[in-house]
Amino acid sequence: MSGGEQKPKRYYVGVDVGTGSVRAALVDQSGVLLAFADHPIEKWEPQFNHHEQSSEDIWAACCVVTKKVVQGIDLNQIRGLGFDATCSLVVLDKEFHPLPVNHEGDSRRNVIMWLDHRAVSQVNRINETKHSILQYVGGVMSVEMQAPKLLWLKENLRETCWDKAGHFFDLPDFLSWKATGVTARSLCSLVCKWTYSAEKGWDDSFWKMVGLEDFVADNYSKIGNQVLPPGASLGNGLTPEAARDLGLLPGIAVAASLIDAHAGGLGVIGADVRGHGLVCEGQPVTSRLAVICGTSSCHMGISKDPIFVPGVWGPYFSAMVPGFWLNEGGQSVTGKLIDHMVQGHAAFPELQAKATARCQSVYAYLNSHLDLIKKAQPVGFLTVDLHVWPDFHGNRSPLADLTLKGMVTGLTLSQDLDDLAILYLATVQAIALGTRFIKEAMEAAGHSISTLFLCGGLSKNPLFVQMHADITGMPVVLSQEVESVLVGAAILGACASGDFASVQVYCERLCTHRALWRGFEC
Repeated sequence: MSGGEQKPKRYYVGVDVGTGSVRAALVDQSGVLLAFADHPIEKWEPQFNHHEQSSEDIWAACCVVTKKVVQGIDLNQIRGLGFDATCSLVVLDKEFHPLPVNHEGDSRRNVIMWLDHRAVSQVNRINETKHSILQYVGGVMSVEMQAPKLLWLKENLRETCWDKAGHFFDLPDFLSWKATGVTARSLCSLVCKWTYSAEKGWDDSFWKMVGLEDFVADNYSKIGNQVLPPGASLGNGLTPEAARDLGLLPGIAVAASLIDAHAGGLGVIGADVRGHGLVCEGQPVTSRLAVICGTSSCHMGISKDPIFVPGVWGPYFSAMVPGFWLNEGGQSVTGKLIDHMVQGHAAFPELQAKATARCQSVYAYLNSHLDLIKKAQPVGFLTVDLHVWPDFHGNRSPLADLTLKGMVTGLTLSQDLDDLAILYLATVQAIALGTRFIKEAMEAAGHSISTLFLCGGLSKNPLFVQMHADITGMPVVLSQEVESVLVGAAILGACASGDFASVQVYCERLCTHRALWRGFEC
């Protein structure tokens, strides 16, 4: 190649499966997002606290968005593909066909979603064992993890599901299997949601003690006995069938996957922030708390040595950033809670009409309305008499109590738009106070946190970001690339391709940051 010729560009595709939609992005070597597409996915709630999806519907949506983002691109220049997804449970039979996870026997609905709380009895019995493995999930296992859901299936759907099952996948691992035919699991999924240890592997005594000895007997073949780190290349890459489905070329490198929140954490927490004038410049990466905020929120902090935080998941070794221990706090509903509070208010139809007339989202309109009614005082003081306790779906961290309920105090007979705006503000503040509660628990256990790094859908809301800065008293950094979760998925594809030596190398290459929000001095 002559000195004047440029090397052909290299691209990577990241696919992110969220709670309500699948999104994909085309990213270049510098981390620039060149194309984006999204597509809704179906959800079922056959009864309260039962939330289900279809793996076939999810895969079909992955194909739609991937084809869209690669339109007009030379497919030979696409080097790698990475997936992230919610930590939902996918059930297939021995021939990899869907099995029903419901009493109706509908095999199309073969996914128990992450937010499903059907296995309350099962998780209570698991926690009563006091098994030593529970110290790695904050001392108490969450109903949102996979062991209680598996036990529920065994006890409630023995004939229609459990006895026929050949494979139980975390959704991110299902996607990488669908793309490659390789059943290897990601270390991220198994460590964070299935009790696997990066150092010791599976603990036979735990599965026997909780009544799931079936997995021990078959050497864990149904839940994963080959485990790879996120970003590792799987098999021979994309299979011909999957390539046709996705509109890509066979053999493209496909990476071992990540849980969606962990992809977001990876996309921001390792960023090189030099030269941006940020207060966190020069401070260790362990001083950052990544908050991935969408339907729910996850709070990711890493450390060089294991730190045990009561009510906070982890420590997990190498589950997100290789070589570091991860602690993961969380709030089970955040974006979903805001939607619930706003859409259930009597003034919501008026809000919709006025926002539509201004060509604004309802939340952009509410933010501007709060600015109008605050007068001379800071907006946060509008809620001096109205308070929300946000645990409408239980408390994930740090109380780890799924029985807790939500509460609003300070209500009046008013139901006008001002009242709705203030209730919205109080809900956002409650979520930010939950973040502060988690951060303080992590610091009490040994973490030293100085900066919040926010990403996810709610980080696009200026009020949400400002309230987190005000209430935690900490600076908040936002990524220049707002789709940090998709960038995290693309990082995996780049690593699988061999174009970058490690996840950290590519993180530093592509993650630049732009905005600093300061809290009020107290």
